[in-house]
Order: sequence, then structure tokens, then C-alpha cells
Amino acid sequence: MDADPGELTEADLHWLRQAIELSRRCTPSATAYSVGALVVGADGAVVADGWSRRDDPHEHAEESALARAAGDPRLATATIYSSLEPCSTRASRPRTCTELILATGLRRVVFAWREPEIFVDCDGAERLRAAGATVIEVPSLAPLVRKVNAHLLDRGH
Repeated sequence: MDADPGELTEADLHWLRQAIELSRRCTPSATAYSVGALVVGADGAVVADGWSRRDDPHEHAEESALARAAGDPRLATATIYSSLEPCSTRASRPRTCTELILATGLRRVVFAWREPEIFVDCDGAERLRAAGATVIEVPSLAPLVRKVNAHLLDRGH
């Protein structure tokens, strides 16, 4: 019997922690979060990874990982793990991470920290759910993500 896609597993916790570790590779920015993302196939193999500002100062983590996974047949049954809720509003690119995730066919998203209203009012989790994706928030890991982004939180926001 297949596992319930809405159930949080030990593997989910492992991969989400790995995404948080990737966020530590980000060059800190005063205007953007440091985020890590992993696309993991149903077979448990990493399809692609990404982090904010990896190749471009405006690149988001999910965007980076999805670009590296483009065309991979495993995407339809994969899970994307992101340290931060996928964005639903974006000034630097024509498509949000929420839109990019849905365009790939990915239908399972696991993230640690709901995006705070420092830059925009994000509702990525709600938009993903409304489009039929399974979305799992893991707030117990959010303190790790807040620590990586302390440079933004300590500015009085």
C-alpha cells in the first residue's frame, strides 16, 4: 500500500533538513531570503538542488532546482522541499515559484517556514493547495530557517 502523500515521513524531515543546509550556501542579501530547495524523486533519489542567488542575484531556490530538473520524467511524482514557503508574488521575474512548481507537474511540496510579511504578503501554500498540490508545512524546523535569515529579521522587521 502506498503512503498517504499528505503524511509527513522521516524521509521528508531528512530532505527538508538538507534543503535548509543548502540555504546556508546563499550569499546574504538585504532584500531577499536565503532559501534552499531539493527536488527528490519518488524513488528517494535527488533529481536536482538549488539555492537563492546560485547563478543569478534574482534567482530563487525553487527556480534554481526546477531549472536543473527541467525535462526529467521523475518530476511528475517528485516532491520539492524548500526551506521557505514558495513565493506567490515576485517583482524580479515574470513567474513566481508557485507557478513554476505547478507548471512542472509537481504535486507535492514540503516546506519549513511560512514566508513572513517582510517583503510581500505570500500565499504560496494556499495557491498550491487550491491547484491540487499536497502541501506540508513543518513548523518544527522553521527556527533553523529563521536562523539562516537572521540578517533580515534583526533589522527591526
